[in-house]
Amino acid sequence: MKHGQISSKELTEFIRERATIEEVYARSMTKLAKSAGNFSQLGTFAPVWDVFKTSTEKLASCHLELVRKLQELIKDVQKYVDDQAKAHKKTKEEVASTLESVQTIQTTGVALQKSKENYNAKTVEQERLRKEGATQRDVDKAGVKAKKATETYKGFVEKYATAKSEFEQKMAETAQKFQDIEESHIVHMKDIIKSYTQSVDETHVQIGEVRIEFERNMENTSVEGLIQKLADSKGTGKERPGKIPHTHRHTSKPRKRKAFAIPGRRKDNKDTDSTLVPLIWRGVMICSASLIRVPHAKENSFYSSSDSEDEDEPRKFRVEIKPVAPNNRTQQSRATIDQLKASIGNISLSPPTSVRQPSTTSFDRNLLPALNNDLLSLDPFGPAPTLRGSSSSVSSSTVPALARPTTPQTGAMVAPPRPSSRPKLPTGKLTGINEIVRPFSPTKTLSNASPPPAAPLARAESSSSLSSTASLSASNTPTVGTSRGPSPVTLASQDALPIAVAFTESVNAYFKGADPAKCIVKITGDMTLSFPMGIIKVFTTNPSPAMLTFKLKNTSKLEQILPNQTLLFSDPSQSDAHTKDFWFNMQALTSYLRKASEQNPAASYYNVDILKYQVSSKGIASTPLNLAVYWKCDPATTDLRLDYHYNPESMLCPGPLSNVQVLVPVDGGVTNMQSLPNAIWNSELNKSLWKLSDISEKSDNEGSGSLRAKFELSDGPSTPTTLAVQFMSEGSTLSGVDMELLGTGYRLSLNKKRFATGTYRTRT
Repeated sequence: MKHGQISSKELTEFIRERATIEEVYARSMTKLAKSAGNFSQLGTFAPVWDVFKTSTEKLASCHLELVRKLQELIKDVQKYVDDQAKAHKKTKEEVASTLESVQTIQTTGVALQKSKENYNAKTVEQERLRKEGATQRDVDKAGVKAKKATETYKGFVEKYATAKSEFEQKMAETAQKFQDIEESHIVHMKDIIKSYTQSVDETHVQIGEVRIEFERNMENTSVEGLIQKLADSKGTGKERPGKIPHTHRHTSKPRKRKAFAIPGRRKDNKDTDSTLVPLIWRGVMICSASLIRVPHAKENSFYSSSDSEDEDEPRKFRVEIKPVAPNNRTQQSRATIDQLKASIGNISLSPPTSVRQPSTTSFDRNLLPALNNDLLSLDPFGPAPTLRGSSSSVSSSTVPALARPTTPQTGAMVAPPRPSSRPKLPTGKLTGINEIVRPFSPTKTLSNASPPPAAPLARAESSSSLSSTASLSASNTPTVGTSRGPSPVTLASQDALPIAVAFTESVNAYFKGADPAKCIVKITGDMTLSFPMGIIKVFTTNPSPAMLTFKLKNTSKLEQILPNQTLLFSDPSQSDAHTKDFWFNMQALTSYLRKASEQNPAASYYNVDILKYQVSSKGIASTPLNLAVYWKCDPATTDLRLDYHYNPESMLCPGPLSNVQVLVPVDGGVTNMQSLPNAIWNSELNKSLWKLSDISEKSDNEGSGSLRAKFELSDGPSTPTTLAVQFMSEGSTLSGVDMELLGTGYRLSLNKKRFATGTYRTRT
């Protein structure tokens, strides 16, 4: 329930943070819309900014609306948090009696154990006196004590039975209340998330509508329309200019030709260089870079020079401009020049300025950096190699043959150019491999097949090895409790002592080609207990520590169990096909832990090998990852295909297979490799390595797939070799074996399970 309250508050913070992000985004969009409204209003593109401004404002409005909805949702979540706290407080008061029942049965259990031990001691004492021929008085006296112990023992038995009945009833009721609370909590949280999703979805719909409107507005904004708007706003008018009269007057003064002056030009600027004269007529802007000379212009007329006081008589002249309708750009340019030349006669237009396109520099973006030379010492089942750049050294069939690098004589890895798309192997090049049907689909059909002969159980470590070190080998057993460790133990602690357990299993399999019946499987396991440092002080200061007993459950799949005979006792009469009972030699356990603490006094906990076991297997049906391999070896090339299939039925609680790696040696002088998916080729070791992501039922094709590769050879053909596979899985085992503590005095603080590959190979 405490975690439920934490989750509710965290969901509130998540939604609040999302609302803050949306609000910041909306403000930024509003600012952007304002800036679009302040952009240049000159030129043909100016009206488009209005479209951008309107669309951006609407987008900002959409996100602000989402902020409002999220803020309303936050209020609902906060109300639920308050109601949840009240419900938890009420439940806590209602189940207070259950806590009393728990304490009662614990106290009664301890008293029952002590009375049982006292009863056994008194009975044995009475029997001893009788056999040794003690006086009748001593025998009678011992009999009275035995009778009293018997009555006390019977009383505690009855009291324990009553306490047990009350405990079971209240515990069941309390557990049901807790489950009801959690179910209601999850339902409410899902409703909140549904409202959240609906609000976001509505916003996305609105944003989509704004986008469609923007696209529609842009489609309606044509080139002709933008140019017409500019002509309407900047043009000099739609009426054709009339004829300009010209008179000529004789004078004794010599006539001077004055250059046509542009209004606003400085008086001292009397050069005759080319001047740009803009003329706008019916939406068409015409620019002439030639000098227009108008002789004998009338003083103060529009066409006269502003700095002339000449009394020359003006001449009449006429200029006609024929507008050109918008058309294809090239045709428009050509037509404009030709028609204007014909229209204005001696006034010539300068040729259009040619624009030189900048040359584009081509970058070879497909070149990849070379792989780290550390890859040459690659241990495929060790730490992952550190690569510089791409993790693939595979060339693609799309790369030209000349670009494919050959294997360097020095053994260094050189990455070829990376193709622009994922490489695809032509099916024609793997003839005889692609057409073979995968042999394991589905796995259930293999359950009736006769299992292969069982491989012998690996030699168990002798009990003497337990006294040599306080920790297990890291190669086959995980460290127990390193994440947080068992609960601390103090001498004053009245609680049950915490211990942890770890089950580690190793699956060994040998696949013969694609024949499921020839698969040989051996699965072994180890059970390890971890004791915190404080428990040693409890053991050494208490001459009679509580007996540590446990039950090994789900043992029906185990065909052999090898307990640590130095530390464990077992009673076959108290066991069956599904469970095995064990109890510790407490004196030997105390001695071992004391010695371990002397060897490593700084350790916070100590691991102890308890037992080893072998799991019954059913051939390929017991393997978590079914394999089938196909080789096609020609003198010049070798084709390889490995089919794999995730088998959840091999596990009691199916979990993902992680750290999946496949190592394939290939001889014959490999000069080039193509693979799907990409693999790493080690030219020194002549091996290719695939590293795959986690495989589970949630993977593509429910965990089924293929690894394919084509190797080009210089000294073929290759010889089919053994292919090695590695993976691991945390949180489950293949056998399903488990542990249950019996009696009082101890509690299980951590139960860790995992399995990994031992020797996992396949060959054609």
